[in-house]
Amino acid sequence: MIERIYILENVDPVLFYGVNNSNMQLIKTLFPKLRIVARGNVMKVIGEEEESELFLKKLRELEKHCEEYNALPEEVILDIIKGKTPNVVRQENLIIHGMNGKPILARSDNQQLLVKLFDENDLVFALGPAGTGKTFVAIALAVRALKNKQVRKIILSRPAVEAGEKLGFLPGEMKDKLDPYLQPLYDALQDMIPAAKLKEYMENNVIQIAPLAFMRGRTLNDAVIILDEAQNTTTHQIKMFLTRLGTNAKMIVTGDITQIDLPASATSGLVQALNILKGVPGIGKVEFNKKDIVRHKLVQRIVEAYERFNRKADKALIDNGQLTMDNEKKAKKNKEDN
Repeated sequence: MIERIYILENVDPVLFYGVNNSNMQLIKTLFPKLRIVARGNVMKVIGEEEESELFLKKLRELEKHCEEYNALPEEVILDIIKGKTPNVVRQENLIIHGMNGKPILARSDNQQLLVKLFDENDLVFALGPAGTGKTFVAIALAVRALKNKQVRKIILSRPAVEAGEKLGFLPGEMKDKLDPYLQPLYDALQDMIPAAKLKEYMENNVIQIAPLAFMRGRTLNDAVIILDEAQNTTTHQIKMFLTRLGTNAKMIVTGDITQIDLPASATSGLVQALNILKGVPGIGKVEFNKKDIVRHKLVQRIVEAYERFNRKADKALIDNGQLTMDNEKKAKKNKEDN
C-alpha cells in the first residue's frame, strides 16, 4: 500500500468536486480499491501502486477537461475513467467555455473579425456603441490566452472619468471610489472564471484591474492588456498607455467615440490615436455598429433613437448657423452614414 498526493492546480475545487461532492462520490465509486480523501485542492489516495497510478492518470484527464470547459458532468467522468473520449460538441466561432460550461462565442461578423485581428496583430482597436460585445470578447480572448499559457497575466484598465457623478463624493477609500468604474470588467471575468480561481488570480496579480493612471512607468511583458472606454483618455494618457507594450504582449483598446465624457475643451486620446496610427503595420481595427448589438433588443432601438435625435439637433444648429465647420462636416458625415 502506498500513499500519493495530488494537487488541483488549474481548476476550482468546488467545481471539480461537484454539488455536495457528487463528483467525488462518483469517482470513489469507480475506484473501490482505493481510499481517497479530498481537502481543499489537495487529494490523498492510498492503495496499490498500479491502481493509484491509474487513478492519478485519470484525475489529470478530468482536471484538464474541467479547466477547458469549466464544467465536469457525470457523463464526462464516466467516459474518461472508462477510457472513452467524451462526446463534446465543438461549436463554431467558440472562444472559450465560461461558467458551467457555457460557450462564449464570437456571435457577429465583427466579433469574429476581432478574434481574427487579435491573432494577427499585437495591437487592436475595437470601436463601437454600447452592447456590441467588444469588451466582453476582448476579455474572453485574454482569458483564452492565459488558459493556453500564451501569456502569464492579464491587465485590464479603464480611465476613471466621471459620467455625471464626481469621484470625490463617492464614499470610502480610493479603492472603493474606483471599483464602480471597473465593475464591468469584474462582471465579464466572473462569467468566464470560477470564483475561487479568479480570487487566486487576482491575489497573485495574474489578473490585474487598475485605473489608467496606475499604468505609468510600467513595461508590460507576457500579458494581454486591455484598455476599456478609451474614448475618455486624454492625448497624453493614451500615448502613455500604448507605449507600455512589452515583449510577448498584446493590447486591445476598446471605445465608443460617440460617448466621450471628457470636458468639451479636451481632445479624446482615442480619436487622436486613430488618426496618428492609421496605416501602421501590426495594428488592427474593428468598427462595430448597431447591427452588432447583442444585448436586449431594446438597446439597438435606444441607440437608433439617439442617433435620430442627434441628427435632428445637428440639422437645427446648421440651419441656425451655430455649428462650426468641423461639426458641420461631422453632422453631414453622420447623415451619410445613416
